[in-house]
Amino acid sequence: MTHRAPASRTLRVDALTRVEGEGAMHVEIVDGRVHDVRLRIYEPPRFFEAFLRGRAHTEPPDITARICGICPVAYQMSACLAVEDACGVHVGGPIAELRRLLFCGEWIESHTLHVAFLHAPDFLGCASAIELAERDRPALERALRVKKAGNDLIELVGGRAIHPVNPKVGGFHRAPRREELEAFADRLRAARDDAVAMAAWVAGFPFPDFEVDHELVALRQDDGRYPILGGRLVSDRGLDLAPSEFEDAVTEEQVPHSTALHARLLERGNYLVGPLARYSLNQERLTPLARRVAADAGLGPTCRNPFRSIVVRAVEVVHACDEALALIDAYERPDPPAVDVPPRVGTGFGWTEAPRGTLWHRYDLEADGTIGAARIVPPTSQNQPTIEHDLFHLVEHHIDDDDETLRHLAERAIRNYDPCISCATHFLDLTVERRRGADQPSECAGS
Repeated sequence: MTHRAPASRTLRVDALTRVEGEGAMHVEIVDGRVHDVRLRIYEPPRFFEAFLRGRAHTEPPDITARICGICPVAYQMSACLAVEDACGVHVGGPIAELRRLLFCGEWIESHTLHVAFLHAPDFLGCASAIELAERDRPALERALRVKKAGNDLIELVGGRAIHPVNPKVGGFHRAPRREELEAFADRLRAARDDAVAMAAWVAGFPFPDFEVDHELVALRQDDGRYPILGGRLVSDRGLDLAPSEFEDAVTEEQVPHSTALHARLLERGNYLVGPLARYSLNQERLTPLARRVAADAGLGPTCRNPFRSIVVRAVEVVHACDEALALIDAYERPDPPAVDVPPRVGTGFGWTEAPRGTLWHRYDLEADGTIGAARIVPPTSQNQPTIEHDLFHLVEHHIDDDDETLRHLAERAIRNYDPCISCATHFLDLTVERRRGADQPSECAGS
């Protein structure tokens, strides 16, 4: 018998899982048409910007690292760049290369966590990574090796894998010896081989035919490398900004259903940051191996299907392994490991490409070197309006599907963006409210 969904119904997902943080989803369908879609973030505000005020200009890297346990390096590096900018100091040379190496470790571990453990189960009909391991143990063991290599690289350069303690404003407390990094290279070569196999694995997943037409926004570095640290913010529609111009181009607004701010480009609307944008704007800057892996995975010069973002992330893991090996091969130990950054009155701006997209910081420094004001715009707040837009149209295209099918599809769609709700999942706890008519009672089902 053919299923026909009721003309009016409400889908409520009260708790998103296999994401970082606490959120929910609400979809309302009235008379066979999508009436409202909301990605509701109800996690309490964490007030990091507020308690940065009055702190010394040297403290943001250690404080902001606590915003996220998965991508602390991105917060540390954006903070360092912004504070250094406020103090009129540019950090380049071997210190900047060591920062990039540390960042490669974060891309490796964060992307692999998402690809294999948070997102892959969706494509293979599994409720969790544990269930997936029962079906394909070698694939999960391979991913664990890759992720551990990323974590160990962060620990080697950053002092520890979670909330690294070695980075500081101006550089590092200690620079690793060349022989320490060379001893790690074999681990990275093995991880790179595993990453190539992981990319081939995810390339074979079934992907819905769904493309988006958002403005794609990512950093682009002047040195011709794939964007990680600094550069200008560009888009496929002509956007080209310096870090200091971000506030003039992007507005954040509060919405009733979310404790996270929604970001939009002024006079342009929603936009997308993250792997799809980064890849589509910088594909030619991947390492030759990563470009070959992307081509073998069926990716063209651009990718606009958010469901295929899992493939792009896997390609970026290959790139990060490859680049980390090149950085180790060319490594010159910085001596000293940090440059002096004396405080001064001023405002500084910095941004990096966190695994989930562009992360922007601004700090206002007082004469005594304390922070007068801070502002942080993470990737997920920039993407939240876009996620809601995509959910709206995805549900619209599948409006006749039964509630369980819609639940799985919506859950997969949200995880396409790897939202970090805490800075932003497994299954959705879904309640379906079916309305028979304007004045008639409803019947509810939970799952």
